[in-house]
Amino acid sequence: MAVTWEESVEYSINTVYLLFSAYLVFVMQLGFAMLCAGSVRAKNAMNIMLTNVVDAVVGSISYYLFGFAFAFGTNSNPFIGASFFALQDVPNSDYDYSFFLYQWAFAIAVAGITSGSIAERTQFSSYLVFSFFLTGFVYPVVAHWVWSSTGWLSPSATSPFLGSGAIDFAGSGVVHLVGGIAGLWGAAIEGPRVGRFDAFGKPVVMRGHNATLVVLGTFLLWFGWFGFNPGSFDKILVSYSSTSNQGNWTAIGRTAVTTTLAGSMAGVVTLFGRRLLVGHWDALDVCNGVLGGFVAITSGCSVVEPWAAIICGLVSAWVLIGLNILALKLKFDDPLEAAQLHGGCGAWGLIFTGLFAKEEFIIQVYDSGESGVSRPYGLLLGGGWALLGSQVVEILSIVVWVSLTMGPLFYMLGWLKLLRTPVDDEIAGLDISSHGGYAYHSHAEEHHSRRYGIGDYLRLQGETS
Repeated sequence: MAVTWEESVEYSINTVYLLFSAYLVFVMQLGFAMLCAGSVRAKNAMNIMLTNVVDAVVGSISYYLFGFAFAFGTNSNPFIGASFFALQDVPNSDYDYSFFLYQWAFAIAVAGITSGSIAERTQFSSYLVFSFFLTGFVYPVVAHWVWSSTGWLSPSATSPFLGSGAIDFAGSGVVHLVGGIAGLWGAAIEGPRVGRFDAFGKPVVMRGHNATLVVLGTFLLWFGWFGFNPGSFDKILVSYSSTSNQGNWTAIGRTAVTTTLAGSMAGVVTLFGRRLLVGHWDALDVCNGVLGGFVAITSGCSVVEPWAAIICGLVSAWVLIGLNILALKLKFDDPLEAAQLHGGCGAWGLIFTGLFAKEEFIIQVYDSGESGVSRPYGLLLGGGWALLGSQVVEILSIVVWVSLTMGPLFYMLGWLKLLRTPVDDEIAGLDISSHGGYAYHSHAEEHHSRRYGIGDYLRLQGETS
């Protein structure tokens, strides 16, 4: 059946919107790269930049071959998809290439989160293994649970879990909690970097070498988040039957506003909170605080009022600050604070949605504003426990699933001596030990550390062999 001219225009506009959103999300890879490079010491800058490239290229192949099928395959069950391997039978009536590209941009972001947790001490070959496995299997299974219409936690399922399903609109749990828990296991199994804690167990500051790159990366991620959250509507030309002048275009604008407010509030609270705790204004902490607010609002960005986003950001800042203090007490070393930021703030974001989601907005997002429909909504707004219960179940399910898959993988890599880099290589720097030279021609390491040249490294290798 031939489509009408009006339908062609509608399809074209929706496709352009989704592709543009995909490009914005992909820009976040550049933001991750800048943030990671600035957050590590100069002697490891080339290594962390290359791992970001590897996450993208390896993840692309893995998601193309297996990941998309496991996430959105239609011949499937509530646990995992089972069709569309290597994009066979795509495009079809459900999915086209633009949808695949958008979901691919999400998938490769997950591996980037995990890479940050294990930075500065990990063998390069292990990145190839866990990026392929995480992007091609672990993450897609969770995406199927929540985002596929046949998933057991999906709010779009025929019979939603607890009558509600879990609302994780853009992935506080599906993306960020998955990446954060994977990073938690990687960093815990590897152990802290050499010198991170002294002989008495007290933390030693290892600041990143370039605050400019951290701030640049933060703003690039902020820019990309406007594709991450508002773009998750997939279509912009969807009108709501219960109103005469509202549609997805209205909700998309609201989603961009809630995203901005949550990140901004988190940044302000972190600015003053850290000032009270450490006695100075810390730009790097504020950047992570802003990102924590974005992570938290990602779950409920489309279904909460702007005032609620302020609360989301306020709490997420203290969640991150508290988890960072706890990490130091437990001697847990995460150079990017990725496990605390993406894991902790992602979990809070899911709970926040269960408390503050508005029924009107939920019906708009998941039922196109259809009249006469009712759904469970936020507990604090009078919507009962069903939605909050679904959110908690999603958190627990993700923690268990990622722990059962990524934990053994990291343990096996460690047992095979493929995970942690040798001590001499770590001290010399991964750039010189693994990549043939430093990222900068004029390499200035911390004042208390000497610079190793290629001759020094080869001499050390000769002495230890």
